[in-house]
Amino acid sequence: MKKSLITSIAFAFVMLLTTNVNAQKFPGLDKSPMDAASHPNDYKVSNKVAKIVYGRPQLNDRSLEELAPNGKQWRLGANEAAEISFYKDVTFGGKAIKAGTYTMSAIPGEKEWTLILSSDINVWGSYFYNESNDVARIKVKATMADESLEAFSIVFDKDGTMHMGWDKVRVSVPMM
Repeated sequence: MKKSLITSIAFAFVMLLTTNVNAQKFPGLDKSPMDAASHPNDYKVSNKVAKIVYGRPQLNDRSLEELAPNGKQWRLGANEAAEISFYKDVTFGGKAIKAGTYTMSAIPGEKEWTLILSSDINVWGSYFYNESNDVARIKVKATMADESLEAFSIVFDKDGTMHMGWDKVRVSVPMM
């Protein structure tokens, strides 16, 4: 009797756990999925210099000016503020940056963008941006491409230049 009581309790406990696990609801895919780009971008190289994690908003028949207006500070992506980690001291757009993690945002413009590295991390969007926590501001040229990109995209080339593109706008910042 004692053995069957223990077996019954164990069975009830397993069923309770199984029911809880099966009842868990998982959300659908985010409309602006999170992505990452790193340098070097070869997955076989584990000794990275930099990695940026950012949300990838889509145009979805909206204008770039509506989503990232010229002259206004923008989170550089969607959802959480983009976070860039430098695993060693670097020169980023001509500015000396210490190893560490920073949020990265931008002030888009027609001819140039201002990229902003801030010591604030773990923030959502641009709502908590505090200019007094800026580590660096870097001005980079904005160019127009022939091809339109539906999703905001970031990639590093083999030389360490970080390229950003959305719609037909392209912005690049060198890193050493």
